Amino acid sequence: MFFGGDDPLFPSTLVKLDQNGGFAAKGLQRTHWSSTGPIREIFKAAYEAVDLPYFHPHSIRHTLAQLGERVCRTPEEFKAWSQNLSHENVLTTFTSYGKVSENRQREIIKSITPKGQTCENDELTPKLINRVLVHLQEREGINERC
Repeated sequence: MFFGGDDPLFPSTLVKLDQNGGFAAKGLQRTHWSSTGPIREIFKAAYEAVDLPYFHPHSIRHTLAQLGERVCRTPEEFKAWSQNLSHENVLTTFTSYGKVSENRQREIIKSITPKGQTCENDELTPKLINRVLVHLQEREGINERC
């Protein structure tokens, strides 16, 4: 039985009667679980088997969304990544899974500098903002300064 793109990522267990007339797992079905309980138990057992702390299955989606934010180089690449998470709208990926930690936010902001400059001290950011504001004001013909 081959699974395709429209099949669930975590398909439900196919249950049939065994030779003793009892119920037994006999493979997988192309249907979703009716509740999250069984897949959570499978995850919990798998984490315990390798002596790791338990993380709920949905945390994998969060991790994949955050990985996509770091590795995708274009909006088109991120849209494809988002679609692979089964998000029809890329904003779902950004707004539901796109939380940037404060430490990472700080790293990103510090890395944003004009070409040829480095951000070696915190004084650059206010100077850069002021230069951008002055440039925009001059371009628009506004003479007031902040």
